Amino acid sequence: MRRVPFWVQVVAGLVLGVVLGFVARQYGVGWLDTTLDTIGSVFVGLLTAAVPPLILTAIIVSVANLRQVSNAARLAGQTLLWFAITSLVAVTIGIVIGLVTNPGRAADISTEGATFDGGSGSWLDFLTGLVPANFLGLNVDEGGASFNALQLVVLALVIGAAVLKVGEPAEPFLNFMRSALSVVQQVLWWIIKLAPLGTLGLIGRAVSQYGWDLVAPLATFTVDVYVGCAIVLFVVYPLILRAHGLSPVKFFSGAWPAIQLAFVSRSSMGTMPLTQRVTNRNLGVPLDYASFAVPFGATTKMDGCAAIYPALAAITVAQLFGIDLGLQDYLLIAFVSVIGSAATAGLTGAVVMLTLTLTTLGLPLEGVGLLLAIDPILDMMRTATNVAGQALVPTVVAKREGLLDESVYNGRRDDPLGGAPEVREPETAAA
Repeated sequence: MRRVPFWVQVVAGLVLGVVLGFVARQYGVGWLDTTLDTIGSVFVGLLTAAVPPLILTAIIVSVANLRQVSNAARLAGQTLLWFAITSLVAVTIGIVIGLVTNPGRAADISTEGATFDGGSGSWLDFLTGLVPANFLGLNVDEGGASFNALQLVVLALVIGAAVLKVGEPAEPFLNFMRSALSVVQQVLWWIIKLAPLGTLGLIGRAVSQYGWDLVAPLATFTVDVYVGCAIVLFVVYPLILRAHGLSPVKFFSGAWPAIQLAFVSRSSMGTMPLTQRVTNRNLGVPLDYASFAVPFGATTKMDGCAAIYPALAAITVAQLFGIDLGLQDYLLIAFVSVIGSAATAGLTGAVVMLTLTLTTLGLPLEGVGLLLAIDPILDMMRTATNVAGQALVPTVVAKREGLLDESVYNGRRDDPLGGAPEVREPETAAA
């Protein structure tokens, strides 16, 4: 019997989750709400637990393999450049939408008693976020242990560079890393196969917990975020693809499994294994380059969370508190979005990015507390936009550098969890 395609399974999980979430909310079925929450939390927890070893092994191996690529430094530079270009476009769209719709003035919400007890983002976070606190980039507090993704990326880059420098004596270590990467990837594919069940729990919990009565006071702001992300996804990205002679339809058909999972999981890091898989297998980006660019993008490339959202949120908070923003403030918003997104890596991305933006502009941090109630609803679209950008930039850079396998990009779409072989690098990639 033919296996049901992965995307169909995820859509089925999404539809069933919406139905069960509606039942739980409408009829107050507490046990169903708890069950949905548990299923979703377990799935995200499994993904999160598997990501650190993937980052460490994938980047070490990919950096070591860059010795076979003649233009490795140029690839890295082009990747960073396109991260910045697309972020600048995204934040500009967010600012324009905010100026046109005035979401803060349209909000039916009072600022009296507004509080925010969370941490604040600062430029110091960017610097401390680059330096690993320990060998595994672990953060341990009262809530348990967590990892800082950016620190882990930096650590893996350093180790990979050391492997390149040492040369032949490092081959046994590199072979071990390659074997470990293969094992980690296999475990991750098993976890990702649970995505339909995870989708059911995550979307069901969202529907159960958040209704229109919660969203209504900030309806304009909510619509603005979704519209801004949609413009970036379905206007800006297709224009960039067409400018490089690539079909937007082919891009979205190839990247859609990852975008879809990002929407329901609300985790760029959790989606990263699938993003890397589709970028290589469906979009034709060489495996060694995808193994470097996608993990790096998952920590620093966030057009939804770090560009569109903080721009709109800053304008909303300023209007809620009756503060007028000038040209200098809008330029600061753009600067923070393009340069400061790395400060959010490994943290609660959008919230820290927003506090960083508000702090830079001198706006009251109490505004964060006013927006937190609907954050999960916004985070779905933001994360989908993030992941689409994380697949887009490696594709565009590979095309510009003559590395993209266009027969794969324009070819038949395989199920990302199927058994088709990995894409090999084109001959032009070798030194």
